[in-house]
Amino acid sequence: MKRSVSEKLLSQKQKKKSESEKLLSQKQKKKNEESQSGKKNRFLITVNVLGSAGPIRFVVNEEDNVATVIDTALKLYAREGRLPVLGSDITNFLLYPANAGSDALNPSEAVGSSGGRNFVLCKNQKQPQMTEGRAEMIAGKGRGSGSWKAWLNRFFWFSFRDDVYALCSKTQIIMGKLHPNDDRGKKNTYS
Repeated sequence: MKRSVSEKLLSQKQKKKSESEKLLSQKQKKKNEESQSGKKNRFLITVNVLGSAGPIRFVVNEEDNVATVIDTALKLYAREGRLPVLGSDITNFLLYPANAGSDALNPSEAVGSSGGRNFVLCKNQKQPQMTEGRAEMIAGKGRGSGSWKAWLNRFFWFSFRDDVYALCSKTQIIMGKLHPNDDRGKKNTYS
């Protein structure tokens, strides 16, 4: 009777072992099929965002286009709560390879085509539209004459001159040379 129980246990162990071997072989077959059926190469990239403290690192497929990489980088940047706040519109950003001699990558091309693993994410610098008021400001026309620098200098000069005049008047009052209600000693310095 003891043999029959031990034989039963042994047969159950063999069944479990054969089942686990079957599962293992099925998993290996699936992995082989996936790798042969076009599973893409994956690699780690580093994206430096201009104005941010450090790089963002994440894994991408070699065939992913640049637009999806920019989108992923912006989402990770926002999720980490980094500053400055960039927004989420991918059309406002350009992705450059880290080597300085390259142009921005085309958003529709594959990220693996550049051959690099390090990138720089920059905001797209849009040219402001030339409006009539902007054209006048650039040309030097507009309200008043002169530039804003000249206006600023005049403002500070009049402010300084008024302060000096007030200080001189107070000094004369203190020294008794001018009575506080007397206008005889004042000169018109504004003309």
